Amino acid sequence: MIILKDGTVVNADSIVKADVVIEDGVIKAVERDVNVYDAEVIDCYGKLIFPGFIDMHCHLRDPGQTYKEDIESGSKAALAGGYTAVCCMPNTKPPIDNAALVSYVRTKSNEVGGAEIYPIGCITRGMEGKELCEYGMMKASGAVAISDDGLPVQNGAVMLNALKYAKTFGLTVISHSEDKTISGNGVVNEGENATASGLRGIPRSAESAAIAREVLLAEEARASIHIAHVSTAQSVDIIRNAKKRGVSVTCETCPHYFSATDDEILSYNTNAKINPPLRTESDVEAIIAGLADGTIDVIATDHAPHHADEKRREFDFAPFGTVGLETAFSLAYTNLVMNDVLSLSDVARLMSKKPAEILGLPGGEIKIGARADIAVIDPDEEYTVDPQAFKSKGKNTLFDGWRLKGRVIKVFVGGVEKEI
Repeated sequence: MIILKDGTVVNADSIVKADVVIEDGVIKAVERDVNVYDAEVIDCYGKLIFPGFIDMHCHLRDPGQTYKEDIESGSKAALAGGYTAVCCMPNTKPPIDNAALVSYVRTKSNEVGGAEIYPIGCITRGMEGKELCEYGMMKASGAVAISDDGLPVQNGAVMLNALKYAKTFGLTVISHSEDKTISGNGVVNEGENATASGLRGIPRSAESAAIAREVLLAEEARASIHIAHVSTAQSVDIIRNAKKRGVSVTCETCPHYFSATDDEILSYNTNAKINPPLRTESDVEAIIAGLADGTIDVIATDHAPHHADEKRREFDFAPFGTVGLETAFSLAYTNLVMNDVLSLSDVARLMSKKPAEILGLPGGEIKIGARADIAVIDPDEEYTVDPQAFKSKGKNTLFDGWRLKGRVIKVFVGGVEKEI
């Protein structure tokens, strides 16, 4: 038996001073002044006890690109960031488009024994946007959602059929909403900074037009859809209005979209090359407003590790993406909670409860009878982001050298304390 003593327990609907009792992998009590003979007592005075974070959107590069990341290194990075579960996108090599590859990811996750790794299967075979995958078989093997993240489904009829087919299996469709005919060969947000830097721009409409299509298709199919990595003010408005008229749409944003603007590209820092791209201050403000009013349901990481040699190339040729598992909470705490934009309970909702609800995963709350997936955080610890200290193989962080506050100090998965 383990007792987390004298901490502040943060749930999406409450914040209480309490002890948390863990036994046989389950939370047995959440109350004050617990004293049990022979229990292991961990002093959590002044610390925050969160339900373990759940990342709906990360890239672990396994199979096929394990020089960038693998299940083991990704799991270690997740734990270091307070994540007890992560959902890995299927744009691997080969893509996770069948039951055998879904099983491969789950088997490796079980062998590693760190954070839970839940695979997301492809929408279409080979992510080619043509033929639907066998959703039922993938779900039976452990897939928790489907997505062609990285290669958005361009054919509306294919996406409509995917929504209808996925609905029969209770699978969430996660849309990388991008109209490639609009984004073309762009590498940064279209605007003044793109012009100043001489880099090709991506119009906001590449994202927002695709999101408008997705919510209309979901409405027609009477199906649920989840929109990945929302980055523009117009996208937030489209989703907000769709929710008001009853469309079953949820969405996520990422820490880089509420923490940074496209000013970062002016130094040609390839770690600022992200898809969707970093936007302007007005977009950042809209993202923050969407988080505050509940339009945006989830903070995900879109953790996208790359080898240093790949990111050292010219901006046009470097791959898109920044790592995020090990900095996500600190960015949310520093930029949103400390600025009185969100409460601690809001963070628990965005990073724990809602991801669990949307994907039907265990966890997300600290309550009696729940699996003991827990992150303990020191809210007062301030640190400088040092990518060389990351557990991830990917060191390509946009936030290198940033001063952040709020650090994960302990993580329990199924009641077992994990090394971080």
